[in-house]
Amino acid sequence: MAEQAVSDIERAIAPWASRFGRTLADVAVDLKTFEVMLKKWQAAQNLVSRETLDAFQERHIVDSLQTLPFLPPEAVEVFDLGSGGGLPGLPLAIALKGVGTRFSLCESNARKTAFLRAVNRDLGLGARVLHSRIEALDSRETGRGDVILARALAPLNRLFELAFPLLAPGGILVFHKGRENGAEIDQAGADWRFDVVKHASATSDEGVVLEISNLRPKS
Repeated sequence: MAEQAVSDIERAIAPWASRFGRTLADVAVDLKTFEVMLKKWQAAQNLVSRETLDAFQERHIVDSLQTLPFLPPEAVEVFDLGSGGGLPGLPLAIALKGVGTRFSLCESNARKTAFLRAVNRDLGLGARVLHSRIEALDSRETGRGDVILARALAPLNRLFELAFPLLAPGGILVFHKGRENGAEIDQAGADWRFDVVKHASATSDEGVVLEISNLRPKS
């Protein structure tokens, strides 16, 4: 693995190093391994948009790790819904390896699930890979998430429907959203009560990260 490539990742992820469970260098090596594995598997299946591969660090690694400040240090269970190529869950699981946080990567596509399991195994992340549609997950079997993540999965109202049955009391939701986030918040407000804080995206001028708490249905 090229030392320069790892050094580039170290510089990109340094702002969040205080939250890492290991040294900056160790996290960077594992993130580079993840990138190499994803690009290898990408040749056989569509894990991420091909247009983003040349800017992988910014579009996927930095985009995932920018949510670290919104994950409470005491969070034990984190669910990544519709994980796909493992984003944002895998970069976060790599960064937090060794701190006692368990990630559950939820994905219905069998080939993507195989990729998630391969990365989880090769990097020793201790995550759970749940091969299932989100609607079919039963919190009596999976437990509930202190934090629920999703990126590019569904409109906010639908995300609430999917996430609420899996959300622990007092849990939060952290969602990447694009330019239509305001309209989605307004639409979701017709059926749900919630508190939301918008954070500017580190990787998109039009994107935001929504930090949502106190979610409950209106009826």
